[in-house]
Amino acid sequence: MAIEFTKYHGLGNDFILVDNRASSLPVLTPEQAIQLCDRHFGIGADGVIFALPGENGADYTMRIFNSDGSEPEMCGNGIRCLGRFIADLEGEYRNKDSYRIHTLAGMITPQLMADGQVKVDMGLPRLLAGEIPTTLGTAETKVINQPLEVAGQTWEVTCVSMGNPHCITFVSDVAAIPLEIIGPQFEHHPAFPQRINTEFIQVVSRDYVKMRVWERGAGITLACGTGACASLVAGVLTGNCDRIATVELPGGPLQIEWSEIDQRIYMTGPAQKVFTGQL
Repeated sequence: MAIEFTKYHGLGNDFILVDNRASSLPVLTPEQAIQLCDRHFGIGADGVIFALPGENGADYTMRIFNSDGSEPEMCGNGIRCLGRFIADLEGEYRNKDSYRIHTLAGMITPQLMADGQVKVDMGLPRLLAGEIPTTLGTAETKVINQPLEVAGQTWEVTCVSMGNPHCITFVSDVAAIPLEIIGPQFEHHPAFPQRINTEFIQVVSRDYVKMRVWERGAGITLACGTGACASLVAGVLTGNCDRIATVELPGGPLQIEWSEIDQRIYMTGPAQKVFTGQL
């Protein structure tokens, strides 16, 4: 069976997008996703995203398999790419510029902007330890600047869920972090029963930070949208950041806002088509 796909990236965080509107289940298995994401023996990507029929009043449903075959609740860069992919699928029949997308993290709404950027209402951050989830503190407490032993070192961490779990720590120089060594130890730390995405943040100014990320299920990536959102929240909670800031990732910048009016997180950034093909 031939399957059409399109490759997209958001700041270098790259995905294989599949038109899955004819079925409510992904047309590829996690094992096939692993093969396709291989950068030497496959197409090469951080994950495979499926555009399925909408559920619970949504226009579409998003499912994603990471490059290791695991399924995350959501992906910030991925949903921007999905918004652009849906617009391309609808083509001349497209009659709107925003879509309600059902995800395992809840309803997410990407909006296509006139300048080519995609703005996404990422919803409310979840701050209680039981919502992350993490065993740091009790289930009903927030985890802010809590000590955590990783790789023989004590780190102060703040935990935020954007529908998927994040552990954020502030460092003086993100470039000096041996991410390939420390990242896996954070991801698989027993304090995080569902594993964890980990962001290392260098504060340049209150409205500009640098970030490197180790993504659960994908490892080192050039960008992580939910991670950028979670990092801004952590920056506000720890007094390091304003509510609107540029988060500079290895792949480029994202504009993140934690609205004081409705307490929702808004992420704005690019989503670019790379090529189309057939499996």
